[in-house]
Amino acid sequence: MKKKRLVGICMAAILLLSGCGTGTNEPDTKENTKRETEQTTTVASLVLGDNDQQGTTAKENESHEGMIKSKLTGEWIDPEKGNRRPIAVMLNNIKEAIPQSSIEAADIVYEAPVEGGITRLMGIYEDFDDLDKIGSVRSSRLYYCYFAKEFDAVYVHWGQAIYAQDLLNSSNIDNLNGLELEGSTFFRSSDRVAPHNGYTSGDRLLAGIEKKGYRTDYNLDYKQKFLFSDEEVTLSNGASAKKVTPGYAVNKPWFEYQESDGLYYRYQYGDKQVDKETGNQIAYKNIIMQTVDYYDYGDGYYYIYTTGSGNGKYITNGKVIDITWKKDTEFGVTRYYDTSGKEILINPGKTWVCIIQNAGNISIE
Repeated sequence: MKKKRLVGICMAAILLLSGCGTGTNEPDTKENTKRETEQTTTVASLVLGDNDQQGTTAKENESHEGMIKSKLTGEWIDPEKGNRRPIAVMLNNIKEAIPQSSIEAADIVYEAPVEGGITRLMGIYEDFDDLDKIGSVRSSRLYYCYFAKEFDAVYVHWGQAIYAQDLLNSSNIDNLNGLELEGSTFFRSSDRVAPHNGYTSGDRLLAGIEKKGYRTDYNLDYKQKFLFSDEEVTLSNGASAKKVTPGYAVNKPWFEYQESDGLYYRYQYGDKQVDKETGNQIAYKNIIMQTVDYYDYGDGYYYIYTTGSGNGKYITNGKVIDITWKKDTEFGVTRYYDTSGKEILINPGKTWVCIIQNAGNISIE
């Protein structure tokens, strides 16, 4: 009798996923259809307890009439924002430039090394219209262009390393550059010295996108990066992950898990990392660590390989599992898989992605 009840729950989950479809939220492509089928199968196995990597708990059904699920967070959002291309902003992360303005509003943050052991951040924003000050904005690196491309985002930067120049000047990535648009899309503040005082805002970004004539909605063949679970992913068989340290040498960041809200709170430079505009400490539901190959150009810049495959970690709800990642083509999308080879489901919410050069520096307690 118990087995029949479990099967009934499983079938209900499958019917719910099958019936919801994607509507205007997801283009009807072969790859997305395949991924939806795989997601339905994975949720079914999680309900029955067949997957040894991820555990889930049911969430309460709620009405979200007239809304769609965000492609960045998996949370319900106004279709006007959810169907619009996001922006991906290069954010200064050296000590003289913190705290950053409006980093709390970013739905996804990428962190990767640049030069001299420092890291730079890229905040990806879905709802940015009312942000009066975003930044400080810094220069591009080639690999960040590819990360932004994975989200079909308009890429926002102030200058670039020479190795990124050809791509930025091509038609392959829509970008807004402070070297070109200072005084209109970008402005300088008086509270910091250059180059740490370059900022933008929501209304300026919208005006810049219009001025450049960029497409404002997602490309019809856009393939959403993350698969979000309709159940709470608990990673019940994962190892404990209450404190997570990526191992970056200069800012020495770490995340601490709070059970009260199920979020990881960010620290760096020996203190809480806060948003300058709100004063709030920034926090995330998901952390992904992606170990990559790289080489040093010899002049202080890195080339980080964004295609191929590698290892990593997925961290949520105080637990961690080993994952692998794979990206087939230069302008493709990175996918993440558990040890059984299934694409992972992640929890709805904000995500921080750490690009790691040396996995041996990672510490998880």
